[in-house]
Parts: sequence; C-alpha cells; structure tokens
Amino acid sequence: MRVGLIGLGAMGLGMARNLAKAGYLTAVYNRTFSKAEALASELQTQACETIEQLAGQVDVVLICVSADKDVLMVVDAIVKAVHPNSLVVDMSTVSSETAMLAAQKLAEKQVAFLDAPVSGGVEGANKGTLAMMVGGDAGVLEKVRPVLAAMTARIEHMGGVGAGQACKAVNQIMCAGINQAVTEALAFAEAQGLPMEKVIEVVSGGAAGNWFLQHRGKTMTQNQFPPGFKLALHHKDLKIAQHMAQHAGVGCSLTITTLADYAKLMAKGYGDEDISALYRLKQKRSFN
Repeated sequence: MRVGLIGLGAMGLGMARNLAKAGYLTAVYNRTFSKAEALASELQTQACETIEQLAGQVDVVLICVSADKDVLMVVDAIVKAVHPNSLVVDMSTVSSETAMLAAQKLAEKQVAFLDAPVSGGVEGANKGTLAMMVGGDAGVLEKVRPVLAAMTARIEHMGGVGAGQACKAVNQIMCAGINQAVTEALAFAEAQGLPMEKVIEVVSGGAAGNWFLQHRGKTMTQNQFPPGFKLALHHKDLKIAQHMAQHAGVGCSLTITTLADYAKLMAKGYGDEDISALYRLKQKRSFN
C-alpha cells in the first residue's frame, strides 16, 4: 500500500519515520512546506506542495493535525483528488461529530474512513509504541492494520465511526485526573521537605504508581516542562470532552477544574509546555 501522511508536528514526525522504516511511506505534506521537504530528504520520500497532490497518488491517507476545523479542511482538499476505494485514517484528536462528518464527505467519493486517535505522547510516536483507538468498519481496519502497526504497540477497534474519538476523550479525562493527582501529591511532598527523588521512586513502586509519575515526576519537581504533550493541546481536547459530556448528560467536574487551571497557565504563557506544568499551580509559591 502506498501511504501518505498529512501533518508533521511533534507526533507526525515520529509517525512518519516509523512508516518509512517499515517501507510504507510514499509522500508527506505539511502546511509549512520546508518542514515536509526536510523530512522527505531525510526519509528519501516525496514532499507534496498540496494535499491534493498527495491524495491523488496514494492508497491510504493518514491525517495528524491539531483541531476539528483543520481535519475538515484537510478532508475537503482530499475529496478533490482522492481515488475511489482509497482509505483515509484520521489520527488527530477531534470530536466524534467531526469524525462522522469527515466520514460522510469521503463516503460520497467511495472512500472509507477510520477515526483512529492515539495515546502515548511524543515518546510513543518516536518509538512506535502508541496505543490507537479506532472507530469505523472492522474490515477496513484489518486491511490497513499492517500500516497502523508500524506506528503502534496496541490497536483496538472500539465500534463505528466516532467511537475512536469517544474513547480518546475517556483517555484525556483520565489524563487530567492523573495530572491533578500527581502534581498535587508531589507539591505536598515538597512542602513536607521530603527528598523528592526518593518519594517518586518509592511511590512509583506501590499502588499509586503510574506512567505519568515515572516519566514526568522528576522533571516537574526540577521545574522543567519539556513538552511530551502540550498543555494547550490537552486544554483543546478537554473542551471536546466537556462538550461530549454535556451532550450525554454526564457530569465532568474534574474536567472543568482542569480546564480552569490550564486557562490560568496559558494566560501566563505556559501553553506550549508539557501538561506537567500544572505543578506550577500546586506549589506553595504559585501564582494561584
């Protein structure tokens, strides 16, 4: 299968490299063409100047962009050039409604669509160890599974179109809760004058241990917040989850609290830092 990837942000770069390593990558596109050109030179593949140019020459189009409006703009460009019986897989994090609308637009061109958001951060994208939650036809997923497996360690079919995005919203709400718990607990430990590295090590080995504590605990307590997952992007994702929760009539108080906390941090210019920057608000000397 000839595969094209649209979107070469922090996640897309790692995905592209793993696709190329597996021998699938035919072409790449990025809004900033120079970025696509540089990566194409590195991976010995083609950089396309337009989405239409990419869509017209591949069997599978992969999308990895930031927001709902971006996904729909990309899909509108794809339908102008894509061949019938091609396949589009959107790995962005957007609403279920956007996934359904994208699927409808592509179905009019006899093109199948899967919503397949991922979890695992930049590290997972670079290492090819992402977890992928897929909505759409199960048979279509099996057809493209070898391509997706080049970027992931786990692929789960969640149901029809939109189910992948609904599961990703679950993931993002849970990440908010873990972020709140870990940052608050470590700020408490710091206020107690405890040796922070030892706290992180011993707690990681017990019932409260988790990936976020292990991989972000030491950096946050050193006031270092290099982005594995940008705070502003998590804020965007939680707004989607909040909208979905309201539509379903489900309470989401933790999501609302985290949105408010993130808004404070973004107002101070911390939106491009890792979500562990929430630690700034929890410390004794915070600007809260």
